[in-house]
Amino acid sequence: MAAAMSHWDAVAEYTRDAQDRGCDPLTWAVQLSSTLTAAGAPLPSTELAGVLVSHLCWANNVPLAWKYLDHALSAGLVPPALVLALLSTRVVPRRKSSPVAYRLYLELLRRHAFNFASQIKGPYIKKIMASVDDVLHISQGFGLQPSEPGVLVLGFVFCILWQLLDATIEDEGLQDLIPEKKSFWSTRQDMEIDGEANVEERTEHKEKLHKANTRMAIDLIKQFLHHKVISRLLSLARDNMPIQWGVFTLCLHVLETNSSSLPSGERLQLAADDHKKFGRDCNYGRPEELSTLIASGSLTSSGGHCHGASCSALWIPLDLYLEDCIDMSVAPTNAIEILSGLIKALQVVNEATWHDVFLGLWMASLRLVQRERDPIEGPVPRLDSRLCMLLSITTLSVADVIEEEELALVNEVESTNQWKIKTASRNRRKDLVSSLQVLGDYESLLVPPASVVSAANQAAAKAMMFHSGLTVGSGYMDMINMNDKTVNYSGNMRHLIVEACISRNLLDTSAYYWPGYISGRINQIPHSMPGQVPGWSALMKGAPLTAPMVNALVATPASSLAELEKIFEIAVSGSDDDKISAATILCGASLISGWNVQEYTVRFALNLLSPPPPVDYSGSDSHLLGHGSVLYVVLTGISPVDCVQVFSYHGLVPELAGALMEICEVFGSYAPNILWTLTSGEEITHHAVFSNAFILLLRLWKFNHPPLECCFMGDSAPVGSQLNPEYLLLQRNSRVLDFSNLTNSGKSFRSLSSSANSVSTHPIFVDSFPKLKVWYRQHQACLASTLSGLVHGTPVHQNVDVLLSMMFRKMNKGTNQTVGSATSGTSSLSSSSGPGSEESSHRPKLPAWDIMEAVPFVVDAALTACSHGRLSPRELATGLKDLADFLPASLATIVSYFSAEVTRGIWKPAFMNGTDWPSPAANLSTVEELIKKIVAATGVDVPSLVVGGSSPATLPLPLAAFVSLTITYKLDKASERFLNLAGPALESLAASCPWPSMPIVAALWTQKVKRWSDFLIFSASRTVFHHNNDAVTQLLRSCFTAMLGLSTPVSGSGGVGSLLGHGFGSHFSGGLSPVAPGVLYLRAYRCIKDVMILADEILSLLMSSVKDIALKVLSKERAEKLKKAKYGMRYGQVSLAAAITQVRAAAALGATLVWLSGGSGLVQSLIHEILPSWFLSVPELDLEGASAGMVHMLAGHALAHFAVLGGILAWGIGSSRFSKRRSKVLGDHMEFIASAFDGGISVACNTTLWRSYVVGFLGLMVKCAPSWVLEIDLSVLKRLSWGLKRWNEKDLTLALLRRGGVAAMGTAAEMIILAGE
Repeated sequence: MAAAMSHWDAVAEYTRDAQDRGCDPLTWAVQLSSTLTAAGAPLPSTELAGVLVSHLCWANNVPLAWKYLDHALSAGLVPPALVLALLSTRVVPRRKSSPVAYRLYLELLRRHAFNFASQIKGPYIKKIMASVDDVLHISQGFGLQPSEPGVLVLGFVFCILWQLLDATIEDEGLQDLIPEKKSFWSTRQDMEIDGEANVEERTEHKEKLHKANTRMAIDLIKQFLHHKVISRLLSLARDNMPIQWGVFTLCLHVLETNSSSLPSGERLQLAADDHKKFGRDCNYGRPEELSTLIASGSLTSSGGHCHGASCSALWIPLDLYLEDCIDMSVAPTNAIEILSGLIKALQVVNEATWHDVFLGLWMASLRLVQRERDPIEGPVPRLDSRLCMLLSITTLSVADVIEEEELALVNEVESTNQWKIKTASRNRRKDLVSSLQVLGDYESLLVPPASVVSAANQAAAKAMMFHSGLTVGSGYMDMINMNDKTVNYSGNMRHLIVEACISRNLLDTSAYYWPGYISGRINQIPHSMPGQVPGWSALMKGAPLTAPMVNALVATPASSLAELEKIFEIAVSGSDDDKISAATILCGASLISGWNVQEYTVRFALNLLSPPPPVDYSGSDSHLLGHGSVLYVVLTGISPVDCVQVFSYHGLVPELAGALMEICEVFGSYAPNILWTLTSGEEITHHAVFSNAFILLLRLWKFNHPPLECCFMGDSAPVGSQLNPEYLLLQRNSRVLDFSNLTNSGKSFRSLSSSANSVSTHPIFVDSFPKLKVWYRQHQACLASTLSGLVHGTPVHQNVDVLLSMMFRKMNKGTNQTVGSATSGTSSLSSSSGPGSEESSHRPKLPAWDIMEAVPFVVDAALTACSHGRLSPRELATGLKDLADFLPASLATIVSYFSAEVTRGIWKPAFMNGTDWPSPAANLSTVEELIKKIVAATGVDVPSLVVGGSSPATLPLPLAAFVSLTITYKLDKASERFLNLAGPALESLAASCPWPSMPIVAALWTQKVKRWSDFLIFSASRTVFHHNNDAVTQLLRSCFTAMLGLSTPVSGSGGVGSLLGHGFGSHFSGGLSPVAPGVLYLRAYRCIKDVMILADEILSLLMSSVKDIALKVLSKERAEKLKKAKYGMRYGQVSLAAAITQVRAAAALGATLVWLSGGSGLVQSLIHEILPSWFLSVPELDLEGASAGMVHMLAGHALAHFAVLGGILAWGIGSSRFSKRRSKVLGDHMEFIASAFDGGISVACNTTLWRSYVVGFLGLMVKCAPSWVLEIDLSVLKRLSWGLKRWNEKDLTLALLRRGGVAAMGTAAEMIILAGE
């Protein structure tokens, strides 16, 4: 150590002597280099850098010493980074007292701070950068891990530039403009401590030098920001060091806007990233025409302005998702969150402006409404559900994305960049305005359905009143007659959309002045208001809830939160009669068509189902018993199919299920005493409240499906098939615990009033409801195995006998035999009357839970007696109907029992001959013809329904019994809420039976209920695909053909209209019309047992479609024309643009169908298993000729979009609850690609296709889902970058590393530096 110290002391002494002698700097450098080389010292030397800087500062601060240092840098004797770091800590703080030294330091920066390539390739780079870190404390100041030289090089650049920026701000006296200034670096002026500095007077020359230094520093800052390599390094800091970058950019802005040395109009900002766009705009390789086309930007989409299978087809996920929501299935998800995530994903994937995104969304939502202006009648969602999606859910999703932008800007303002709000605020809001203005041009989409004309006219009238100077809330709206022929309101769907946006503060009333928004004025305005006009205005002024008032408020939706709060307050605190009236009003038009306040209405209704106990309540019984009448009114009010869908769309199914479970637990524990008598004369009992709650609860999940179905399908099960009480409560607990965070998020549609937020935030579990748990376990056991466990003499056995006696009392009176129970669970016939006397058996006073526990054994005994001929089918149906009338909730257990029994195959078939069982023969052939007509557009063959000869149609006995039960119901309002459970259950039960069970059921029902004939026949048509996988494949093929217009010679035909059509039903001329393949698939896929086959089929069809597109758009004749110079690139661009647009549309269709069919599980299987297997084993696409290479590139392009879009739909583009699963699947797929790069895996597909896929997938991931890259293991990321580099994909390689986060910064920095050579 002593020898080493003496060696460097000698170097210092030699330098002092040379300086004293005035030795030429070049001679000094040559001699010093020779000496160090002879001594074996490594060059560049960190020790020499320390010696020279120490010599210079400050004992030898003379020009010759600076020249020595400059020559040492130029000769490579010392590392520039370390020298500049050492000088920065010494010179910058003394720039006032030593302006010449500062000027020379700036000159050294200009000469040596921009070349890192030679340094980073040097053998001692790690040692050098470690020394730099010791001087500048980069790793400590920036929180970086000094493990890689590239990280420290980046830190060094950022540090030196920031030092320079802080020093310049201080020199210009602007430091006070930076709030809470906390500089990361020491730039403050040191106190003058040496005598020479203290006695030196400030001269005019020195002041000029200070100003010149400031100008030079600003020039250097601009040079840093615009230098190709430096700007790319700084972009890494921007991406991965947001806190530091925010402070840095604030300092830049302060200097830019206030500097007296910066020329006017000049900007201090990072140079625009000159990287090429990635993903869809990547260079996919040869031929050159495709690369040129993509790079030229000719394919930029404009989602809102294109139609058919062109640009607008890229928005097909919106249409498919919206149409899929209009189904009988109830989801525990939030449609608002899903739709907002979907439009954010499509915005980045399609590279669209928010104007186009919003316009595409409005048009898709309007198509949803126009598609079924008069939907079929049955237990299915109708027009109200579609209007809810357009005017409530879509509007709230738009609010979501707008408020996300504005909250981010507010947070940015509150942290650092206060100035950005002036230039970047409300861009999405402005695009919303422009999209709605343009929407007025699409008149055919804006025509309101007949039932909505009045509401649309009222919205237009509101704008007219505003023009007339009237206050809308003054009560005039209650007086205006929307049917007045003297006033041309010309209301349309845009008026309703605008009102929905205004109510959520997305627009203001300036929208009323848009050109063409209204077509006239209200000419006659009443000068005085009548005293009592029933309506919301009168209610707000204190009018009582008289019968006319109640009727008016039930029929008219509330228009504001204040009105809802008023009626909710009455429902909670009013008199008993007023409570019932208020609950009726709340569940009336305000719930189903109060689109502007629907997010509040559903929560108020939910709160009425979960009233908190009074503060002073001390009773032993549940406090819910005192609310029985209100609960009954709410339960019946929200039971219609469309109302349940509204709760589902707003994401309240889990909370609704929790409230219903508590009601069932309480009211099912009491005998059916009368709680209340309504004004209509209807008596409300414990049984009535329980049955309505229980039926509604069971509609929230697939209670009648065997548990093994969900276990078999796992994560790939269709949405809704995994629902059960445990899952619903898990979702409920998760949401209510997070609700306070959502409330504080600042989003207007979640910032509810305290009354709407009063649902308990305590977690609840199935164990909280012991009686419900007992029933649920019994229900599961019934589905899983044959019925057993009935013990003679137990209360359950006694209840079974009582119920059987009640059901078959008429038969018992006419014979000496009764239907009774045996301990085995099967029926027995007894000569004694047992306990079933008329007095004791008729309407037993049993709690509902006791009855529910006995029902499976009751039904089993009755069905067994029927199968043995001891009970006629008519008597069986009548007895089951009596049981269901006595306790309507028992219908659910009847359904689950029959659903389980049809799977066992132990019952003999029932002959539907018209004698014992009803016969479908009268219209079975008609049903067959209608089914064939419905599926005609798919090309699927429908097996014959009409049985030859004299043999009657047959059904499994449990199904026949259930059909016979259901057709005993009258289709009236009282039975509707129970048939809403029985109808879908009957369809599900029949679909699980052999063909043609469902068509037979449809034929039987259409004889009974003509109004449901369309629904039942359509349901029967769906079972064609349930029983035949080849039919499913053909249906999917029809979807691709229709969407892409491949079945017609006209290029560009097809699109959304061909895929989803324009509705169906007998209201069309000529009866039922062929159903579009897309709608048919969306209604059929949930009954497909093995959804795993769908991904394989869709992948195969995608590749087939790409080939068809190539043959159609890139025909041989066009390929020849491309080669001819007279056509040039212009002709090629047209044909290639059309081909690529259609390929992307096909990929978008395929990805959406996979996502909708199997959820995230099927997408996971696609990326994790199916695609890798396909690449390893796929045969050639059977192509030849000049177009083969192009088709392979298009195929890879399609697969990349297919996979990435599928992942985005399933997992989102940012952090989500799927992040853990996503990182695993994505990591494995990246490992697969990396192994192919390494040679560890050999793919079997065409190399052009493989390269197109890999470049496309990674490019799309970088551009559209950069957060995914953060989840990839760093070692895999490096292997991918090395593989891409070998393919000469340098830009994509760098982009991939740049998105790799802090861990990949070092590698990215090194690549940036080396690429800048």
